[in-house]
Amino acid sequence: MAVRKLKPTTPGQRHKVASDFSEITTSKPEKSLLAPIKKSGGRNNQGRMTMRYRGGGHKRRYRIMDFKRDKFGLNAEVMSVEYDPNRSARIALVKYTDGEKRYIIAPAGLKVGQILQSGKGVEPNTGNALYLSEIPFGTFIHNIELHPGQGGILARSAGAYAQLAARDGKYAIVKLPSGETRMILQTCMATVGVVSNAQHNLVRSGKAGRTRWLGRRPRVRGVAMNPVDHPMGGGEGKSSGGHPRSRNGIPAKGYKTRDKNKSSNRLIIERRK
Repeated sequence: MAVRKLKPTTPGQRHKVASDFSEITTSKPEKSLLAPIKKSGGRNNQGRMTMRYRGGGHKRRYRIMDFKRDKFGLNAEVMSVEYDPNRSARIALVKYTDGEKRYIIAPAGLKVGQILQSGKGVEPNTGNALYLSEIPFGTFIHNIELHPGQGGILARSAGAYAQLAARDGKYAIVKLPSGETRMILQTCMATVGVVSNAQHNLVRSGKAGRTRWLGRRPRVRGVAMNPVDHPMGGGEGKSSGGHPRSRNGIPAKGYKTRDKNKSSNRLIIERRK
């Protein structure tokens, strides 16, 4: 996967950096694995806006994903690598020997025709899903479960990966993408490899309209508001705005909001940076 820098034929293309989509093998998704998405526009069940700067955007359909990888003992052939409008990573359509098709998060380097497996006694090859108890030390992994049978919830975005560092009793010690090192039960599953589309962070939209297509509306700075609207608002001219904080008064830039009595604190060996 690479990115393309476009020639400035229009003002919107001058700073645009786009993906080249070279790893995509088909433009049509699997119909049986599509589901509708209802947009909320940042409104709750009372119709009140609880999240600002959201709304609009292109209509999408959700791709039903397999984060559990629980079809043990069956080979799965990679049928295609596809674009997913709902996530930064690429997805892969796999077909099991019993005929069932599923979407999985595509790891980097996955090719059409490749055979994937999951469960116990599986080789730790790219795209295979194993228990943390069977993965070699130092292996890059993604789509990691936090509780057995839950389905992968850690390291799922483009270019993300964690690293298995050690084992201690019934726990595996994993270094996560955030820099946090924590213990996860060895009975949890993870997929071998790095998530695809690693250069997603280099993409630049080039114009405000392209951000609107993604469903994001213009964001107003706190210092540009009035004192009634934001703690950092008001003042004569271009005043600095005081201590950086959210609209609710919670300090930004380093203030820790994690509950100091949270039960999972004992599983965290080193906090994220």
